[in-house]
Amino acid sequence: MFNHKRGFILAAAVLLIAMPFKPTMAAEGQTLNINAKANILMEADTGQILLEENAHAKLAPASVTKVMTILLIYEALEQERIKWDDIVTVSSHAASMGGSQIYLEPEEQQTVRDLTKSVVIASANDAAVAMAEFIAGSEEGFVLMMNNRAKELGMLNTHFVNACGLDAPGHLTTAYDIALMSRELITKHTDVLQYTKTWMDIITHKTARCESEFGLTNTNRLIRNYTGATGLKTGSTSQAQFCIAATSERDGMKLIAVVMAAPDPTIRFDSAMKMMDYGYANFTVIAKEATGTEVGEIKICKGSVETAPVTVRKQTNVLAPKGKNVVVDSEVRILESLNAPVPKNTKAGEIIYTSEGKEIGRSDLVIADEIKKASAMDMMGRVMNRWLMKG
Repeated sequence: MFNHKRGFILAAAVLLIAMPFKPTMAAEGQTLNINAKANILMEADTGQILLEENAHAKLAPASVTKVMTILLIYEALEQERIKWDDIVTVSSHAASMGGSQIYLEPEEQQTVRDLTKSVVIASANDAAVAMAEFIAGSEEGFVLMMNNRAKELGMLNTHFVNACGLDAPGHLTTAYDIALMSRELITKHTDVLQYTKTWMDIITHKTARCESEFGLTNTNRLIRNYTGATGLKTGSTSQAQFCIAATSERDGMKLIAVVMAAPDPTIRFDSAMKMMDYGYANFTVIAKEATGTEVGEIKICKGSVETAPVTVRKQTNVLAPKGKNVVVDSEVRILESLNAPVPKNTKAGEIIYTSEGKEIGRSDLVIADEIKKASAMDMMGRVMNRWLMKG
């Protein structure tokens, strides 16, 4: 099945699902008459855009800004630069934030966990700034991190000025850029959904004066009113009007609907639901090779084994319009060899999916288990086996 060619092992398989699918075919000529300045509908796993209108217009995002703040919190946790039980001392600056807040006091202490869920669930500006200062030393330093991360994600029309989204000159982004950072958050840090899907929770204020419980209520009413809703973030200010980055999942398809500058909160929510309804009615996802599927093998030089199986790191979903045939080609590319020792989950190649010559998805191929360097006994045994084979 596999043929060696230019240092790779190549294989092609064709799956008939129907006509080739254009990533933006649904957006072309299609409008839902959304009453907002900008909107976009994206499928999260593939990044395909299903609908868009003024998606690259620079607008004030209000608290939808906090998608980036939350992303950086979860990345700091993943990198073990901070821990859930770390204690954060609230500064006067963080406590002074207006708008949506949990009424933190200067010198009050809270855990990373309680501040994070206050940001995610209740959109607390004071908690967002407290976490920004804890991670970067200052809100200004954190904003620099936000803008650098935005560039890495390809958010070319975004400039952040603060960590919470309060109106400020030059604090602007786009519906498309919001979809990009939302996608990064929900696909790379799925544990955030435990908070984005929470309707109500409680934290405890502990100050010099007293100890009291404070209720958190999710600002995103879609969590209760829309089937499959998973999050993500609402926002509103006088300049931004009413915004939302809404996420949902049904039958394995994850959608991100961004609405910016709607005239009232009801239109904001109704518009997001209308867009996601369109996505589920007109598209479906096709699951390709499952995580861990063996697709070939690779030569291991000077290892405890001479070859090792190569497996799919993560299942890839392919998006297709309902009722239309799509032909999906898959190509497996495996490196010719790896030198031992080989750590677990070392990348050994890629599997690439294309339709009509255009890439529509890919996944890394990895060595699932650690491979140690060959011992002297291993090497002697191989020499003896080869000598006996020749004999």
